[in-house]
Amino acid sequence: MADANAATETADLVCDRLVRRFGDTRAVDEISLSVPAGSFFSILGPSGCGKTTLLRLLAGFDRPDDGDILIRGERMNEVAPNRRPVNMVFQHLALFPTMSVADNIAYGLKRQKVAAPERRRRIAEVLEQVGLPGMEDRNPQQLSGGQRQRVALARCLVLRPTLLLLDEPLGALDLKLREQMKVELKHLQKAFGTTFVYITHDQSEAMVMSDQVAVMRQGRFDQVASPETLYRHPETPFVAGFVGDNNCLAGTVVALDDGQVTLDLADGSRVRGMAASPGLQPGQPAQLFVRPESLSLVATTAAGEAALSARVVTTLFDGANSRVELTAAGQVLFARLPQDGSAPCLDAGQTLALQWQPSLARVFAGAPA
Repeated sequence: MADANAATETADLVCDRLVRRFGDTRAVDEISLSVPAGSFFSILGPSGCGKTTLLRLLAGFDRPDDGDILIRGERMNEVAPNRRPVNMVFQHLALFPTMSVADNIAYGLKRQKVAAPERRRRIAEVLEQVGLPGMEDRNPQQLSGGQRQRVALARCLVLRPTLLLLDEPLGALDLKLREQMKVELKHLQKAFGTTFVYITHDQSEAMVMSDQVAVMRQGRFDQVASPETLYRHPETPFVAGFVGDNNCLAGTVVALDDGQVTLDLADGSRVRGMAASPGLQPGQPAQLFVRPESLSLVATTAAGEAALSARVVTTLFDGANSRVELTAAGQVLFARLPQDGSAPCLDAGQTLALQWQPSLARVFAGAPA
């Protein structure tokens, strides 16, 4: 616990080797984390990875089998949910449909026996902060989806929790409103200064809003880092494939030289100059990840850049970009090219050189899954 104790000086939340078992399955498998005060921390992972179980442990709806949960330095393992300095926003919001906005927000304050004048003051204040002034008497059913979302946030934030836990709260919104609420949630978190712990399977939500993101798989964290670091410097094949779009090419390690790796790909093409990750050995299988926006198609290859012969299958318009489907090295790949006139005109069946800067690619040991 030495590291966890040191972390509590600047952290609102510390988990130390947290475990939750269901039979022989470890849904949460020795998770350790430290969430700085006033930050937006997201836990990102596919369905079934254990993120909701972890959130339930933090909220007090379930108890860990091993390890500790500390909020502002106080151990919470046996503390009941209603006695933790924590509140929670659910995907379906759980607003009371027969109560006014003010009564919904006042619900927790009444349970805390806050006097009526103070309740009215705090309700008016929090509605101003979430951009809904003067809506105290409205019914939730009279509000838009985004307004109901803000009422649900206001109901939690009015209680001034140390942690606000959010369990995929944007999942029920349509795409345009979801995009709008991503920005609003980030602004609200900064305005209130409350520590947010946000659960999602949507990597776009995590990347846009978070100060730090923990990528979770099979009960463990693969990597915890800033969104930019996760995107540009993934530490595992799972993170490389799960965060953002990526192309994955199977290859064999030919040589390791001064921290760089040379690969032979499935069609016999040889690419070199990519940074070597731990575990690579000559003669062993490897997987090369390169993002669609890092690829370019040219008639001739620039010196010092990796390149493959690629055939254009189809080109799709995608707003500011073209999404180009290609075959190269015996596999289907995708490139994302800007619609600014800089990309070549492409026809189905056309063969070009596909290239990328080696520094933008990642190579990991092992064959693709």
